[in-house]
Amino acid sequence: MSENKSKAVVLLSGGLDSTTVLAKAKADGCEVYALSFDYGQRHDSELDAARKIAANAQVAEHKIVPMNLRSIGGSALTDDAIDVPEQESEGIPATYVPARNTVFLSIALGWAEVIDADAIYIGVSAVDYSGYPDCRPEYIEAYETLANLATKRGVEGRRVEIRTPLINLTKADTVKLGQSLGVDYAETVSCYQANANGEACGVCDSCRLRKKGFADAGMTDPTRYAV
Repeated sequence: MSENKSKAVVLLSGGLDSTTVLAKAKADGCEVYALSFDYGQRHDSELDAARKIAANAQVAEHKIVPMNLRSIGGSALTDDAIDVPEQESEGIPATYVPARNTVFLSIALGWAEVIDADAIYIGVSAVDYSGYPDCRPEYIEAYETLANLATKRGVEGRRVEIRTPLINLTKADTVKLGQSLGVDYAETVSCYQANANGEACGVCDSCRLRKKGFADAGMTDPTRYAV
């Protein structure tokens, strides 16, 4: 890859949002380093998807970092004793993983320092989302401040940006953006409880938001559903 390209670490879960963000980072002219986490989530299907997506996108490097968040639990995604909710509810849902984005961004920040990357891309949205506190603009702004206080780059005056291209987009807008960038959403897995074949449940919060996004965008939903 060209030495003139700006390097960027892209958080890649294998889902709709992060795959769109990866495509956006490439469209922005970045040399992409994809970062995924095996954190004890309910299934490996999204990581399988992340591997394929990263390979097809020909990223500079793709790391999958093992991290056992089951050791602290506290979420339907990391504790089998907590059911994944299949109906809408008020407040922060049980699928919220305590401090997940803070932990993930910290590892991404470390890698960004190692490879001398100028930016970290993350696919958070404050519009069509589940109400997670670590998806809000004020959280991202605060984390970017921390990142540039806590790093050698920041001290030297070479800021690391936390880029959130989806932060103000609806899910429909995200889908439209991805389509314009050539994203194949059939490759992505967003479901919180997908089966071993990557087929979605169709009823969890993530599935509901994804379905609504394709419907609102007037696009065919390419998701493979188990039922």
